[in-house]
Amino acid sequence: MKTTDQKPIFIEGIKGNKFPVSNDKEVRKLAMLFEGICTIGVKEAIDKYEYTEQWYYKLMKAYKEKGLEGLQDGQKGPKTKLVRTNIVNNQIIRLRFLDPIASIEVITQKLCQAGHKISVRSVWRTIKEYGLQKKTLQVKSGKRKQKEGN
Repeated sequence: MKTTDQKPIFIEGIKGNKFPVSNDKEVRKLAMLFEGICTIGVKEAIDKYEYTEQWYYKLMKAYKEKGLEGLQDGQKGPKTKLVRTNIVNNQIIRLRFLDPIASIEVITQKLCQAGHKISVRSVWRTIKEYGLQKKTLQVKSGKRKQKEGN
């Protein structure tokens, strides 16, 4: 459903009376379910409220199981605990400073051996965030030096 530019929606009754639906997300979802079952049918309801048919039936199932609470938006963001805690980040930084030429894979392996479940990608992200990438030296070739001297 588009949240930026919601057009006003009305539920039309049997006698032609129109009832405005508020912009509250849960109310709009309930109105869509109501209209899909009782008045205009599923196809028109999902077109009117700009949902997909799959999402309509998902909302219907949630409503049957939990009532109005099932229509509320779920928690946003990560559902599990972070892998890169402060302790893990500190260990990555420590290992990088102790052995600056060690590869990311070696650092990951050392952390896994120490009991931390972490992926190579997570170690790479930490190293990138803290600016601990290996510096590459720019070596000038001998030919350039000769040209500059002439």
